[in-house]
Amino acid sequence: MKTPFPFQRCCSAILLLAACMVASSWAEDWPEWRGEGRSGVWREDGILQRFPPSGLQVKWRKALGSGYAGPAVAAGRVFVLDFVAETAREGTERLLALDETSGRQLWSRSWTADYTGLSGSYAIGPRATPTVDGSRVYVLGAKGALLCLRSDSGEILWQKDFEQDYGTEVPVWGMVGAPLVDGPRLIAVVGGQDGAKVVAFDKRTGQELWRALPSDSEPGYAPPIVISAGGRRQLIVWHPKAVSALDPATGEVLWQQPFRSDKGLSVATPVFSGSRLLVSAFVNGSMMLELDRESPAARLLWRGKSDSEIDTDTLHSLISTPVIDGDTLYGVCSYGHLRGLSAGTGQRLWETLAVTGEKARWATAFLVRQQDRYFISNDRGELIIARLSPSGYREIDRTRLIAPTSRMGIGRRRAGAVNWSHPAYANRHIFARNDREILRASLERTATESERAP
Repeated sequence: MKTPFPFQRCCSAILLLAACMVASSWAEDWPEWRGEGRSGVWREDGILQRFPPSGLQVKWRKALGSGYAGPAVAAGRVFVLDFVAETAREGTERLLALDETSGRQLWSRSWTADYTGLSGSYAIGPRATPTVDGSRVYVLGAKGALLCLRSDSGEILWQKDFEQDYGTEVPVWGMVGAPLVDGPRLIAVVGGQDGAKVVAFDKRTGQELWRALPSDSEPGYAPPIVISAGGRRQLIVWHPKAVSALDPATGEVLWQQPFRSDKGLSVATPVFSGSRLLVSAFVNGSMMLELDRESPAARLLWRGKSDSEIDTDTLHSLISTPVIDGDTLYGVCSYGHLRGLSAGTGQRLWETLAVTGEKARWATAFLVRQQDRYFISNDRGELIIARLSPSGYREIDRTRLIAPTSRMGIGRRRAGAVNWSHPAYANRHIFARNDREILRASLERTATESERAP
């Protein structure tokens, strides 16, 4: 018996709708630094296996001012910070909200900024990725302007000035630690006086809820994270004197592990996996802690012995945040080597310059895990797909992503400039910026994509 044509069309429509629903269920925003939960993990499916031979399909480009702050993507909007200079040191910091699909500017909000005191050619713009929380977006400027804005209109709901309100001595490379939303709180590394190195605000009103840790050192640059260990939620703050674990609800110190970071360079985000917590510094190398499973406490598992950026032993990260994948640690060292180490001992397993392409001070790349492989954006503006394992680095493909534009007085670089902005991976696209533009490019697998086994 032949099936009636209308019934066939109905079935086809239902199947198509189901397929679309399955596909969309894997879509994911990138609402803060290193994505949801600050994990550096991209959980979407339907992503291409190799790049198109002609390069990435760029959906849109939008002119932008200077800055390092990577974009955040949430609820159909892209949020990105920049700086528009009026003199050598003065100008305006801006938050732009763009339509995710078209790149059309929805709104912008600006405030004055004076970069006096920031280091030379590094004084080019904000550093911290915006943090989006529903109807609000939180931003931190390079000199300590903290603002809470409506995400749909840019209306300023409340704001703080770390220098004026807390007596913060802004470090030479500016304020970097993207503020963290935790329940009803917004937690920020403020570096303020009178025990205000870390401050929790009511995220709706800006009222101070608690402050913690003395500012007897620079605040450092590492963004805070919240983890669960020892039966407690723990706020992890890595500053130039120690790794501190606080109760995120009260600011109570749960435990601290001393770890000196020369030049105030606690930069890379702490990394937590299982019961292990890692921090890695440019000069002083890495330290791995084992967190107690029963109570909030930590013990030293291992740490590097080198206090040299050149004569390194474990991993000496700076801008790039390492990753712990099973029992192996991967990260970019002080002079551009991607290294694999035993997470349990710190023993170096392998290293390669293939990712950064040159042995150069501060050469770097950002690692994001997607299923069983990594998307790696290097500071030459290239995007790489690779597999990392205890036995080594295996590159699958590489393509041009965006031009490096930040010159930073580093003429020694072969590319002549760098790109130090972490991209966002959202809804099967990548969002990348430099000092001139922001772009959206597709990473979605298509029906015509070659399915060569990587």
